[in-house]
This record gives sequence, C-alpha cells and structure tokens, in this order.
Amino acid sequence: MYIVILNWNGKRDTLECLRSLRSVRFSKFQTIVVDNGSIDDSVAVIRTEHPEVFLIENGENKGFAGGNNPGIAWALSQGAEWVLLLNNDTIVDPDFLHGFMAAARECPRAKILGAKIYRYDERDRIDHLGGLWNLEKAEFDSLGNGEKEDGISFETMRPVDYVCGAALLMHRTVPEAIGFLEPRFFLFWEETDFCTRAKRLGFEVWTAPQAKIWHKVSSSFTGGKPQMHYFWWRGRLLWIERNCASALQKDLYRRVIIPDLWKMARHFVFKSLQSYLGGGALARQKAQRYREGLRGAIHYWLGC
Repeated sequence: MYIVILNWNGKRDTLECLRSLRSVRFSKFQTIVVDNGSIDDSVAVIRTEHPEVFLIENGENKGFAGGNNPGIAWALSQGAEWVLLLNNDTIVDPDFLHGFMAAARECPRAKILGAKIYRYDERDRIDHLGGLWNLEKAEFDSLGNGEKEDGISFETMRPVDYVCGAALLMHRTVPEAIGFLEPRFFLFWEETDFCTRAKRLGFEVWTAPQAKIWHKVSSSFTGGKPQMHYFWWRGRLLWIERNCASALQKDLYRRVIIPDLWKMARHFVFKSLQSYLGGGALARQKAQRYREGLRGAIHYWLGC
C-alpha cells in the first residue's frame, strides 16, 4: 500500500495528517508527500519530523491532478498494488487501511474505493461517501452529505459513479489502463473524470464505509473563497466536454448550463449593485463568487 499526500503551503495540515498516519494499525505501507512548489518551509520541516516519508518536489503548483500524478507514478514504479490519494487536510482512523482492504476483499470487482469522509469540526457528521451523476442537474449528487452518523444508514458498500479524491484508493490496474489524473482540471472534477474513465473501461467504483477519515473540507478555500467557484465551473464544463457525447452536450447546455450561467449573471449584476449601494460584505462576497463562476466558464471556452 502506498499513500500519496499532496502539499502546497499546508505545513500545519500535512504534519497533522502525517501524525495521524503514525497511529495506523496496518502491516506495511509507504507514505509519499508530493510538494507542489511550496514557498513556506514545508519540505524542510516534513523531512526533519517525518524521515519515514518519501518526498517528491514538483517545484511548482501543478494543481491537484498534476501534483498527485508524480506520486502515483513513483508508487507504481515501486510495485504498488494499491495507491491511495489522501488529502493533506485530513486525519485518519487507525484502522482505515484495514477498512479499505476488507472492502476490496468483499467486492473484488471494485478497483476504485472511497472512504467514508466525516467533517473535521463535526466528528459524527458525514461530508462525503461517493457520488452519483445527476443528468437533470448536470452535476454529481454527494451521498450522505451533511447526514449525522447513525451507525446504520451508510454502513453498506455500494457502487457509485465516483468517490472523493480526499481519500481515493485505486488498484494499479486502473492507471495502467486509463492513465493518470487529467492535469487540465487543475482543481475539482478530476476524480470524477478519473472514475468515469475507469467505469467506461469496465472497472467498478464502490464506497468503503469502514475506511473512515475526517476532512477539514477545502481548507485552501476557507470561507468559500471566490476561486472555488472559478475552478468548479471551469471543471464542470471540461468534464462535460470529455465525458458526454456531442448530442448530450448540446442537450445539457440547452437545458442546464446556459440557464445556470444566465441566472448567475443576473445575480452578479444584482449583488454588485447591492454592494455598490452599501449592501455590506455579504453582498460583495456573493458578487465576487458569481463573477468568478462566470470567469471560470469564460476561461474554459477560451482554453485557459
């Protein structure tokens, strides 16, 4: 088992994640930290405090997909059978690797598995447990999002369309067959694209609810920064381009995408005017969010 953790100026989160991995009860695993061109002292501190970790330095911020890919490649070159992508802003249950392997044994057809992800600041509230493509909304519905753990409702493995990249376990046969994460996404939608490509070739994607982690949930975007909406919209349109037939693309644009963008443009104008007239910080933040969503769509169309 090889665990790939991506770091970008996230020293505090990464160190907490690595400390939690030291408590993991599993016979053998290797942790890889890929640094995405951090300008803090992340690399030096990680190297000093965690000499057991294999460090890869990308030298620049290549995004989530481009950042993780060298870690996946190195793990495969070392003969890894399973490679786990784990967000640096997570902490793990000591038995989460046993949970993953139990799921792999229970469903041998599952070659991509996703953990049960709880919210870091609400330890018994589920944040993510896989997702299903919603054709009517042209986006994915997240299973269990916001649900409180009751020990019953989300305990059974189930097939899904994708699992969250915060804790995504892949068998080596998957990247060998479909390649790595698509770096053009940079951030968001890359794991949905990866899982969709895998399913297209016959690999199955399942939840592994006994593998438990706690996630700070986009700690790089504390407070819902506008850039989050930029990348989400840009990734959404790129995903549709890569994974939907031409006729379906036209249908989605007609029914969903164009109406959504038109609605967002109207909200942007309204909130900008409200902010100008003294609507306060909330109106300004919403205007910025709508602006960045529109900019993400425009940049996608421009090929940026």
